[in-house]
Amino acid sequence: MKRIDCFVPFVNDGQVAVTAANLRAESEVSGIYFLDAAEFRSTASVRKMAEMATTPFTMIYTKTTDLSFGRFALERFLAVAEDTGAAMVYSDHFKEIDGVRSFAPVIDCQQGSLRDDFDFGSVMIYRTSCLKEAVSRMDAGYDFAGLYDLRLKVSQKGSLVHINEYLYYEIETDTRLSGEKQFDYVDPRNRAVQIEMEKACTGHLKDVGGYLEPGFKPVCFDEGSFEYEASVVIPCKNRVRTIGDALASALSQKTAFKYNVIVVDDNSDDGTVDVIKGFLDDPKLIYIAQDKSYHAIGGNWNAAIHHPKCGRFALQLDSDDVYSDENTVQKFVDAFHEQNCAMVVGTYRMTDFNMQTLPPGIIDHREWTPENGRNNALRINGLGAPRGFYVPLLRTFNFPTTKYGEDYAVGLRISRGYQIGRIYDVMYNCRRWDDNSDAALDIVKVNANNLYKDRIRTWELQARIRMNDKKQKKV
Repeated sequence: MKRIDCFVPFVNDGQVAVTAANLRAESEVSGIYFLDAAEFRSTASVRKMAEMATTPFTMIYTKTTDLSFGRFALERFLAVAEDTGAAMVYSDHFKEIDGVRSFAPVIDCQQGSLRDDFDFGSVMIYRTSCLKEAVSRMDAGYDFAGLYDLRLKVSQKGSLVHINEYLYYEIETDTRLSGEKQFDYVDPRNRAVQIEMEKACTGHLKDVGGYLEPGFKPVCFDEGSFEYEASVVIPCKNRVRTIGDALASALSQKTAFKYNVIVVDDNSDDGTVDVIKGFLDDPKLIYIAQDKSYHAIGGNWNAAIHHPKCGRFALQLDSDDVYSDENTVQKFVDAFHEQNCAMVVGTYRMTDFNMQTLPPGIIDHREWTPENGRNNALRINGLGAPRGFYVPLLRTFNFPTTKYGEDYAVGLRISRGYQIGRIYDVMYNCRRWDDNSDAALDIVKVNANNLYKDRIRTWELQARIRMNDKKQKKV
């Protein structure tokens, strides 16, 4: 008995010819169905798949380029699916760019892997009974989020199993560097897509008990005794070309209150320290030189916020960026009081090294709505920038000692109970250049970063589910 039906996005006969031929050569393949590529990710297309699939397993291929399998690869997919009872299986694979093949490993899907751009690869093989059951619970019609809604609903009833083996070959057409891809989700041109993805994710959170109703703890801003109302925090390591610009920007702020700038250097050896020392005649500057132990960005932030001269509000400025004007610090502090929030997220402009605007230009994170921002935060891969924090609360959480995702972890934790405020004015210019820490990462590093952020989301989702369970038991 042939055990798998296959669904492939269709543009034209030539586009599907190679993939179709390869699938027909597979002994396990029963039916091969072509659906309009323009509507392939819609709920309507997912419903068609559920209606047409008659075999125990259903393969969904998501690309419009040629697909081929390793020898006995489909049999391996099905063997793992049957052995584990998985609702869906996916695997590592090879990608081909301009005729050159390379390894394309993916990562394990976990409870917090809620990103709509989670990389399963282009081949997902569902247990057909699980696919049909999930479709029976679909109560929204999406143009873009149908496949995303499907895998969320399937994950509620079964496991999504990653096969750590290279089982197929696909052609990759997106050759952009990692630093160019990471802002796709906040591109204003993709806003309609994001609205649908948010709705699907919010529905999933409600289904699994992780949704948080609107309502926040009030913030009392008279906790503790602070000499300074605000501190601009600049962690840095080997930023000799940019740290001077960042410090000049931070030290030139105009405020109606007393503020300072805390620069935390993590053992720079490229001349950065000499640049910093050139600013020490300004009494607003506090210089912290870290010891030789491991700190990363999170540890550098902790050194700043626990310094006795840290202000009531700690405001972020990366060592290669600059504030948009001299009013940024004042706007931050005003927003804390006006919106009664424990954290503020601003808006930034993408620029090159010379401050010339780069696409997509202004990044305002409109997905941060007061009503649903903290739920949607579990779907998106970042909270926006620049960020400001209420220090008395921040000191009770602290940053994880890591150089990636440290701000996201803290933001999720704060949002569990407190409002995160928003400023839609451009607050700083975010430079994209070759020395950015995420400018051109290889697949191994990208996977490591994504795995960690998914872990952060998993922990936060589990905490929210537990919190909701306790509330229900009290009622």
